[in-house]
Amino acid sequence: MTVGGPTPLARTLNRGLSLTALWLGVLLLGLGAPRGVNAAAGEVRVLTIDGIINPVSARYVVRGIEEATEEGDAAVLIELDTPGGLLDATQEITGAMLNARLPVIVYVTPVGTHAASAGTFITMAAHVAAMAPSTRIGAATPVSGEGQEIPEDLRTKILNDTAVYARSIAEARGRNADWAEDAVRDGVSVGANEAVELDVVDIVAADRAELLAAINGMTVRLPSGEVTLGTAGARVVEEPMSPFEEFLIVLSDPNIALILLSLGTLGIYFELSNPGAFFPGIFGAIALILALFSLGTLPINYAGLALLLFGLALLGAEIWVASGGVLGIGGGIAFALGALILVDDSRAPFLEISRPLIFGITLALVAFVLFALQAVMRTRRRPAFIGGGDMVGREGRVRGMSSVFVEGELWRARPARADATLIPGDRVRIIGREGLDLIVERLPEAANQKES
Repeated sequence: MTVGGPTPLARTLNRGLSLTALWLGVLLLGLGAPRGVNAAAGEVRVLTIDGIINPVSARYVVRGIEEATEEGDAAVLIELDTPGGLLDATQEITGAMLNARLPVIVYVTPVGTHAASAGTFITMAAHVAAMAPSTRIGAATPVSGEGQEIPEDLRTKILNDTAVYARSIAEARGRNADWAEDAVRDGVSVGANEAVELDVVDIVAADRAELLAAINGMTVRLPSGEVTLGTAGARVVEEPMSPFEEFLIVLSDPNIALILLSLGTLGIYFELSNPGAFFPGIFGAIALILALFSLGTLPINYAGLALLLFGLALLGAEIWVASGGVLGIGGGIAFALGALILVDDSRAPFLEISRPLIFGITLALVAFVLFALQAVMRTRRRPAFIGGGDMVGREGRVRGMSSVFVEGELWRARPARADATLIPGDRVRIIGREGLDLIVERLPEAANQKES
């Protein structure tokens, strides 16, 4: 028997097996080849930092990087303009950037702005660092909240630690580590073109479109391997802060924290002075809770916080104790001193509470307490009366045919003379009492005319 050629079914199976083997071979080669992935697929997600670096901006950047990674974006572009910020928040941002599983680009923009202090670390931690013309970077020397240098012993510790931190970031990205250390120790600052020459940043670009076109095809290294940027045709999606993050940014201002704390305390004082008013108490409680949250986002000096709370307690005690102003004035001094040192200068070089705001709130609180004190003293000096014989001789005004208004209360009354009548509006004097009825007589006409 002669064996003939393959049947049509066999030929189809052979062709299918050959194609399958070919695809498997390509897949295996791809898995075994170096990781030179093209990042053209996906979008470029744009995050914007404009202002002081704090825990809220760190939350925003970390969230943006994580979401971009999960959604398969091509890259994250951080457009930066900052005078600096908190070291802890900066380390959180740079840590997320150094460990990012997608390319992170930092662009110092717009023209004329800067990436100072904390912004220097963030820019140098990017896979691609870029600057707009006439921008600057550097001046990363730690200073106190008043712009002064930190005391020598503490300054040495902070300076050495921050310098090592700057060098480690620069070395991780292959940038100029010596310049990074100089930016910390000597506060050096350079413009955009000089920053490129010194290998501090990679490129100068006039705008976002020019930047994305210029870095297209650039290779960067991720934890998983090298990636080639494909940004020229990528769709750009801007992701601003969420409304909640915008709200947190407002609360993270130490000036807002002081205002909320003061208003909250006043609200509680009003509620305690007038139980049942409800609104002052509710408002005060909400303001105090928001103040506590605001303080939680700030580097607080606990000695300052203790002084501030002690001052508020003394101001409140003055209303009930009535020390003649001693507690109130002492509370104002303690409040002002606490507010002045509330923010920890060593950890927050760029955060401070406005001096005019501190003194203005202090004066307002002291004035309020002294005003309330005068009202309390007037009430205490007023002789007590509950009706009866002690009301004889007091004057009042007729409100109806058989009632008079005396010392804030409405009493039933009748005239002393049987032929007399009570005329609403007339002034009367109390001359006696029978049961719950006051016996009154009409004041002379001259007294009524004078009163009216």
